[in-house]
Amino acid sequence: MLLYQPESGYCYNSDSLFLYDFISSFKPKGKVLDIGAGCGIVGLLVARDNTKVQLEAVEKQEQFVKYAKHNAKVNKMNYKLYESDFLACDFDFKYDYIISNPPFYPEGAKRSADTMLYQARYNINLPIEDFFKKVSQILKPHAHFIFCYDASQFALLCVQLEKVKLRVVDVQFVHSKLDKGASLVMVHARNSSKSLMKVWEPLVSYVGDTLTQRVQDIYDKAATQSIKCQM
Repeated sequence: MLLYQPESGYCYNSDSLFLYDFISSFKPKGKVLDIGAGCGIVGLLVARDNTKVQLEAVEKQEQFVKYAKHNAKVNKMNYKLYESDFLACDFDFKYDYIISNPPFYPEGAKRSADTMLYQARYNINLPIEDFFKKVSQILKPHAHFIFCYDASQFALLCVQLEKVKLRVVDVQFVHSKLDKGASLVMVHARNSSKSLMKVWEPLVSYVGDTLTQRVQDIYDKAATQSIKCQM
């Protein structure tokens, strides 16, 4: 997939590719909403590989809106994009799947002076409590919410999800190396679920300086080609 993105500022990274792979493992279908689409990478990859997906997205940064629309066009994919802050956006439908790689750096983390990076990275721009509450309101019954987040905030995520009657049913932690703590967690939550949580085998990026075969397989499946440019 050909993906245009900004020359400087926020660019997609392995988090987006890992999340795309995690989402695809559930074989999504029906109406899917990608929150905070950025250049569109997660939603477009999921829709490319899951042909029964009807993809919509929401993105508030004007510059990213341009890239997301362009990426959908060059990859010949149908794409309804809401140009809005997710919390302020009115949606006409409820969704079968909501997916997101949201801003998750906590308040107190060193902030970037770059506006695009600040909006894309720091969760003060999409507070967890408000984020999850809005998600719960636009999910169909027994629907799916799949996202990634800072692993150190996992306990807080579980508490806030339970408050809005969303239960974590699958979780996978991502480690740069096997002897390093998890840096990322990928979460699959459902409303009206009584299932116990399934903890997946950790996803490990490197053994020494070499990518693990699992991660290499994800990169190969994604098959992205990035072009940095100004729009």
